[in-house]
This record gives sequence, C-alpha cells and structure tokens, in this order.
Amino acid sequence: MSGESGESQVIVPAESLRKFIVQAAEKVGARSEHAQVLAELLVSADQRGHYSHGINRLDYYLTELHDGFNATDKEPEILKQTPATALVHGNNCIGPVVGKFCMDLAIEKAKNIGIGWVCAKASNHFGISGWYSIRAMEQGLIGMAFCNTSPFMIPTRSKTRTLGTNPISVAAKGNDGEEFVLDMATTAVALGKVSDWFRIEIKKLLGEKLPQGWTVDGHGKPCTDPQEVLNHGGLYPLGGPEETSGYKGYGLGFMVELFCGILSGSRFGKNIRTWSCHEAEADLGQCFAAIDPSVFTPGFEGRLSDLIHQCKDQEPVEGETEILVPGDPEKNHIELCTRLGGIPYHSKQVAFAVSINS
Repeated sequence: MSGESGESQVIVPAESLRKFIVQAAEKVGARSEHAQVLAELLVSADQRGHYSHGINRLDYYLTELHDGFNATDKEPEILKQTPATALVHGNNCIGPVVGKFCMDLAIEKAKNIGIGWVCAKASNHFGISGWYSIRAMEQGLIGMAFCNTSPFMIPTRSKTRTLGTNPISVAAKGNDGEEFVLDMATTAVALGKVSDWFRIEIKKLLGEKLPQGWTVDGHGKPCTDPQEVLNHGGLYPLGGPEETSGYKGYGLGFMVELFCGILSGSRFGKNIRTWSCHEAEADLGQCFAAIDPSVFTPGFEGRLSDLIHQCKDQEPVEGETEILVPGDPEKNHIELCTRLGGIPYHSKQVAFAVSINS
C-alpha cells in the first residue's frame, strides 16, 4: 500500500487494497472466496467515502475470524422459502458473505416473479447496507437492505441503550446513469463516526467535543464528551431529542428491528451482544428485498429521473452551489478516487491497517 501524496495523505489503488484485505483475511483462516467478498465490501465502502465502514473495520473482522467467532468452514443455507420469500441461516459466516447470499437470492426471486424478500439470522456485521441494495439496482431492480446492530440507540424519553444504529438502504436507477441510493443509520450519527472521532491514532480529532445533537450521557442527557458517550451513554435516534422529532428516528430503528430481528428469529434489541464483545456469536438479523419495477407502472426509470431533476434543478440557497439527492456525495467520492487513481487515506489510517496484518 503506497503512493503517498502530500505529507499526510496516501493514495491506495483499489486493486492493491483488495489484495491486501484478501491476504489479511486468509491469514486468519478465511476461505478465499469469503475473503474476496469481504474485500469487495470494504473497498466499496471507502470508495464511496464511508470510511467508518471500510478498512477501519478490518481489525474487527480479523479479530472475529481469528478468535473463532465467525465460521470459516460453512456457507449460509436456506431454511425455508416460497417463490417470493426465504429465511436464511447465516451459519455465523462473516456478514458480507451472508448478505451477498441473501441479496442474490432476493434478486433471483424478483426476476422470476417480481419481488424477493429474504431475512437472515445467525449473521454478523455486514458493512455498508448500500452495497447490497446497489447489487439489485445494478440489475435494473429496486434494492433494499436492513440490519439490526449492537444496542447503542437511546430510545426517546429513555436513558438505556436498547436499539442499534439499524441502517436502512434503498437504491434504484433512473435514466442516463442517474441513481437514488439512500444509505443511512436510524441514529443521529453512525457509531463508527463517533468511534473515529474518539480514536486519535486513526483520525485526528476535529475538535475536543462531539457535535451537539448526536449523543447522550448515561443519564439520557445531551453530551458531547466522546469518552462518556462510548463508555456510559449512547446515540440519539435520527432527529435528536424529542423536541426535534427524534421519536421518528426511534420509530425507524424499531421498524428495522421488526424486519430483521423479530421476523428472522435472531437476537434483537438489548439481547444483541455489545459491539466490542468478542466472546459470543453476534446472531444479527438482516433483511434484503428486491423489486422489479416493470411489474408496476411502465416508465419507472424516466419517472424517477424526473423526480431527481425536480429536486436538483432548483436554484440553491445562498452560499450553496448545488442540490444533491441521496447517493450524490458517494458518486462524487467515487469520481474523486478515479481522478486520484486510488482511494485517499490519512497516512496513520494506512499505518494502522498495515500493523494489524503484520
């Protein structure tokens, strides 16, 4: 991993990064095909600018594999299915392997009868949810992906971690390369961003405190101290406190739990192990859906593009140059990577990744 640009930035070609991740995963026991899937997921995350879920998460995956908490000799399996649905047992494989299996199954069903809805249990951390919805989008379908996670959200009016960041992703393609790709946590901020803010060796602190509206302390009160948040507090739901509609993010997080933990039979809510615990299987629940828009009103792609332009072609407010739709920041970051010839990282981030593979 080389190609330093400037004093603190390193440009890493995507293919070099893939090979590095595969080598690291195989070193701790991952099968080659599983390591390849993990590499594709992590590289995609960083190419899209979701650094909290790219190689910053490699250490987590390697620890799980090394300590035997991810299966290296199994594959996901279908427990039961109908033409449109399936329940999958992840057999404790690494999350991206389970997720890819499930989304590809949902895609197959959608192509056959118009829709596929697949739930999984006994899975693990699956990275950015957008990677799965985009797989369906790239085949002309509407893709959706959801996952429950370790409890870190403090429900509205509460002070106890109960739900996870519980991400949502929906992706669909319009005309002429236009896309809508929603990929978001249902908390005010993803846990990875709080952790990155706190981990000085990976990312320099942008300030001494966290932004207002992200997090609470152990008493459920607003808090900007990252150490207090990580050790005792938690994350606000999307929207923040109740007076700024945080109950809506709480409702969305609960909805994800319904689709993932409740529907699949996996662990859910406070029953899920903590993020940093490597002493038990995660047993995460996940949900994947693919829809063929052609079974509904004709002209889906054009109508979607029309809506995209209704939003983007307006005059921006003073001080802004453009209006974005979900997926545009990621597309811009991919274009940046193309111009640079690789993915830009802080040199300390690269040094950390190299150290865990040594």
